[in-house]
Amino acid sequence: MIPASRAEIPRARRIVVKVGSSSISGENAGQIGPLVDALASAHERGTEVVLVSSGAIATGMPYLRLDARPTDLATQQAAASVGQNLLVFRYQDSLDRYGIVAGQVLLTAGDLEHATPRSNAQRAMDRLLALRILPIVNENDTVATHEIRFGDNDRLAAMVAELIGADLLVLLSDVDALYTKPPHLAGAVRIDRVPFGDALDGVEMDSIGSAGVGTGGAETKVSAARIAAESGSAVLITATTLVADALAGAPLGTWFDPAPRRHTASGRSTLA
Repeated sequence: MIPASRAEIPRARRIVVKVGSSSISGENAGQIGPLVDALASAHERGTEVVLVSSGAIATGMPYLRLDARPTDLATQQAAASVGQNLLVFRYQDSLDRYGIVAGQVLLTAGDLEHATPRSNAQRAMDRLLALRILPIVNENDTVATHEIRFGDNDRLAAMVAELIGADLLVLLSDVDALYTKPPHLAGAVRIDRVPFGDALDGVEMDSIGSAGVGTGGAETKVSAARIAAESGSAVLITATTLVADALAGAPLGTWFDPAPRRHTASGRSTLA
């Protein structure tokens, strides 16, 4: 069921959780364990869980002896190639505590914008979930130049939520919610709920990620939240450190109401 409020999150049938690079790499690599704890708790109550995880480039950087995110495309691709392998290993090592098996799914935005690869991706994801595998999705950074240069996995997560008909999309970062202006500025007020179609007039959003390793800010998260909400998924934006409480239905973060009609993968609309 599509949750009508945070309190109904534990009843969601299928959820997508997206975590950013700065939350699970570098000095924050230790957050992978608590994140997995929260995902495993949802998985164990019968929820189908998909994790969209950034972090391949950031994870690979130390192994290429890089002190900062590379600016040239070839080195970004090399860092992603090394980091993706290590990132999935870290997730699986943590998931082993619960006897949960991860499945790696690498996609590009183009894969989800064209009928044949989109259908293939949907079939694979549905089968993984039916087998109780926890898919870990990332942009295929080694070949996907658009994501590396301009975007973040927030949009990919929204497209995955639409692809699999998720009831809920949770967008995690190092900020606990969406605010009326960047939260470090005086006068910033947390936005509790965004009704469907609300233009958020007067809200000042940053477009740059934190910690120098990610690429997304509040602007990319709001854009992704709107994509998912328009397809019929409820959306919650909150901090990675709060994920356990978020998935338990605690009253935190910023909630986006979904559209009253769900858009299915075939393009038809149904009542949410």
